[in-house]
Amino acid sequence: MASAAHDLGHAGEQAAAAFLTGLGYTIVARGYRYRRAEVDLIAQRGLELLVFVEVKTRSSAQFGFPEEFVTERKRQLFRLAAENYQLETDWPGDIRFDILALSPTSTGFRIEHFEDAFY
Repeated sequence: MASAAHDLGHAGEQAAAAFLTGLGYTIVARGYRYRRAEVDLIAQRGLELLVFVEVKTRSSAQFGFPEEFVTERKRQLFRLAAENYQLETDWPGDIRFDILALSPTSTGFRIEHFEDAFY
């Protein structure tokens, strides 16, 4: 049985994917793993840009905002996974690292999109 936190995270990832799709991105991968790294979403815009997205969903900001939970170690692993994905797919275009911070509301989620969140 899934925990409430797991269910919230899954719902957040679904909402994040819908949000990006609404902005004109195509979701090309979900839960991409390479070694110990995982990228929640990989989105593509046209033929020029591939975006590696970390989705952070928190039930409240009581212990900090969602985007504050992307540690330097997580960023290193994220970059490693992105490099491997580029090699696997022979991606010729630009890449970007984004964070989507989600907090539940009575009607869904409040979503903050941090483009170029780190390098």
